[in-house]
Amino acid sequence: MTSKILELKKTLRLKRKARIRGKISGTKSCPRITIFRSNKYLYAQAIDDTVGMTIASVDGRKLKLGNNKENAKQIGGIFAKDLQKKSVSSAVFDRNGYLFHGVVKEFAESLRENGITL
Repeated sequence: MTSKILELKKTLRLKRKARIRGKISGTKSCPRITIFRSNKYLYAQAIDDTVGMTIASVDGRKLKLGNNKENAKQIGGIFAKDLQKKSVSSAVFDRNGYLFHGVVKEFAESLRENGITL
């Protein structure tokens, strides 16, 4: 029974992801910031969709920061500094089908606090 519920949740997230991804795309000056949450860690990357290249990325596993709100705020600050070094001041936020709540919201707010316009 629980496997059916988990399968349904995954399917619904993938539908949200496809719906969101169809509406947004990034460029070199305004990349798409996508986020991935695992049970333990948080990952993010800035993507230029015109050439299909990753401009910058951050990995919570390498930083030894787990998947919670406090660490999402730190990861967002580190990622914002990386983007500013590469002269990116605005971006499009791709929540990757996740609800804009909790860890995802803290990450986005941290980017905004550190000077990245979403």
